Amino acid sequence: MARNPNRTNELAALEARIVACRTCPRLVAWREDVARTKRAAFADQDYWGRPVPGFGDPDARIVVVGLAPAAHGANRTGRMFTGDRSGDFLYASMYRTGLASQPTSLSRDDGLVLRDAWVTSPVKCAPPDNKPTVAERDACRPFLERELEIIPWKVIVALGGFGFSIVARHFDVRPRPRFGHGVEVGVGDDRTLLGCFHVSQQNTFTGRLTPAMLDAVFARAVALSGS
Repeated sequence: MARNPNRTNELAALEARIVACRTCPRLVAWREDVARTKRAAFADQDYWGRPVPGFGDPDARIVVVGLAPAAHGANRTGRMFTGDRSGDFLYASMYRTGLASQPTSLSRDDGLVLRDAWVTSPVKCAPPDNKPTVAERDACRPFLERELEIIPWKVIVALGGFGFSIVARHFDVRPRPRFGHGVEVGVGDDRTLLGCFHVSQQNTFTGRLTPAMLDAVFARAVALSGS
């Protein structure tokens, strides 16, 4: 796939559009209310309180797609899967499989660098109860679609059924694939969609998703992408 010398600039322009977005009134009100009231443990911190853009290597061959920013994670720090236990679980695995420079993700300026990987979400604002509406999902869709146009990806790792179904729908995969951990779906010439249980505490604390299971998905993504 041809490399685009303007890729970094294109992603920067997209980031500016994402961060300035105020399209969905319910999400704007929620993310800003969370940023004002804060959680007691973070009372002395300035919350990001805006849409959260994607993060990583502009030349990535692996794209990780979650659901949306966490209210007191990415909505606080301004970087996807940063500042919460889901991020701890995710980036530790990416570090073990050679995709991240360190196993922790605490803040936007902590020095974390991703190698051949990009982390993003279909919905850019933290939604109440982690449940965006269909209208909110659709309003955000052009942002993810543009990311996937710019980045020269070979494999998408979808964390959870929400992101999995959005990617499958975007590429008009038929018959519609059923989400499952480790499911592989072709999405065009030499590209693959990989299903993975979400790194939510509900899954990681109960053992539904273990470090070994997540490592295996990323190892498979590395193999498929040629990273």
